[in-house]
Amino acid sequence: MGQREMSLSRSETSPDQLRRLTRELENFQEIAQQLVPLPGEVPTIRGFDMWGGTLPLAGPVGGDHITYVDFKQRFDLRARIDRARAAGRLDVVENLERCRRTGGVALIDVSGHRMTDALLAAMLHQAFLLGATYELDRHGQITRHLFEHLNTRFYQSSGTNKFVSFIYGEISEDATFRFLSAGQPFPTVFSFRHDRFMEVSPHLCLSFPPLGMMPSFNVIDRSTTPSVLGFKEGYEINEWTLMGRGDILLLHSDGLTEHSGPTGPYVPNHLEQKVREVKHLGARQIYDALVSDLTAFAQPADDVSLVVIKQA
Repeated sequence: MGQREMSLSRSETSPDQLRRLTRELENFQEIAQQLVPLPGEVPTIRGFDMWGGTLPLAGPVGGDHITYVDFKQRFDLRARIDRARAAGRLDVVENLERCRRTGGVALIDVSGHRMTDALLAAMLHQAFLLGATYELDRHGQITRHLFEHLNTRFYQSSGTNKFVSFIYGEISEDATFRFLSAGQPFPTVFSFRHDRFMEVSPHLCLSFPPLGMMPSFNVIDRSTTPSVLGFKEGYEINEWTLMGRGDILLLHSDGLTEHSGPTGPYVPNHLEQKVREVKHLGARQIYDALVSDLTAFAQPADDVSLVVIKQA
């Protein structure tokens, strides 16, 4: 009799447990969705038009995430410039002045595309923005040292079966694009004049392992971080220059690079043809056209992120 009563008790509480779990997942989903960039967060850079977004594979959120950095909107640059000038930090003043003419974008891709994988993306989102605040206070700009610390932090905290591909780039009014790539596909440049994707010299394409795979060597806490595979060499920054009006820079996750359908891969030929057709449009219209085209080509098998940066 006692055994039967225990079985009934478990059966009766099961729906309650399911409801609690459902509420917890809904709460997590709501929090993750709050981190999705709003249209007003897209940087406004003189001479450039920018737009982007993410297509989660399963549900409203997944392992991909985009973070924009409009320095003049997100940070009080004037207050920092006044403080740095009063302290005699003219190097910091110069860097902060440059930030007024610069916009940044970080594209994060966590291995996996479940809702819970968005947790790692959310962690990196918050850690990156907090680190960026300290970087501006100390250096007047975001430096590669921030990413060294993020890499080691994620190595220490994330599981061995999870890694985070990451690219952070800054576009300036002078058409310079500086970026650091950690396991992400390199950006693609479409020349408006030549009507095709352009080849980029290999020495301008430096890449590093995804965040969390190997700790960084050049951080002060390396002696407290054991690593069977050793340490990662220091990050280096790639620097490209967009040369012509109408040129289009595409940042994307491997969900786009590896997208394929019954007729073969989507990249590069099909993507190039579609960009050729819509190259005269604005960044948002180009983004919408590419998203519609790639989903018509085939249903994605992974989260897909895409950012379009067009030179006006």
